[in-house]
Amino acid sequence: MKETKKTADTNMEFDEVIKMCRALYIKKLQDYGASWRIMRPESLTDQIFIKAKRIRSIETKGVSLIDEGIRSELIGIVNYGIIALIQLEHGFSDTVDKDSEWAIKEYDKYANAALELMKKKNHDYDEAWRGMRTTSYTDLILTKINRTKEIESHNGKTVVSEGIDANYMDMINYAVFGLIKTVIESGVNQD
Repeated sequence: MKETKKTADTNMEFDEVIKMCRALYIKKLQDYGASWRIMRPESLTDQIFIKAKRIRSIETKGVSLIDEGIRSELIGIVNYGIIALIQLEHGFSDTVDKDSEWAIKEYDKYANAALELMKKKNHDYDEAWRGMRTTSYTDLILTKINRTKEIESHNGKTVVSEGIDANYMDMINYAVFGLIKTVIESGVNQD
């Protein structure tokens, strides 16, 4: 597969955004440890829902009354999406049963999986995400959340559709695209 300049830029930008998200994840691990280990995937879906709804509210109203903007919510979607994938694989726990080293290793595994998926889709869709409005990423994330909730209500079973993990991956990637467009491309700091 031949890599174009735009594709190479996207891969580099994706990596830059993940580094930013990972840095916050590590800081939160220092403060709280892997306290998220007690969360069930459904609760993580709801956390992502809260963040996406807040983004949509800010986009619609044009103002935020809390001193955190869209950028912090997109970072939260990336990080909670990765945590949700970890929880899907390992299950939840009644206690904080894993250390930070394990949590970082798992984060990196799923961040790399999201990058690899983005590369494949970006190849097939030929950088179509660059022509989209950032508000469309929000709507697509909300759609993926609703699909995930529906699948969760069916105990994770689908007839012909992708599973919960694929929806989390898409949420992560749409949030990364939003961060690339709002932070890297525009140079705007929304916090």
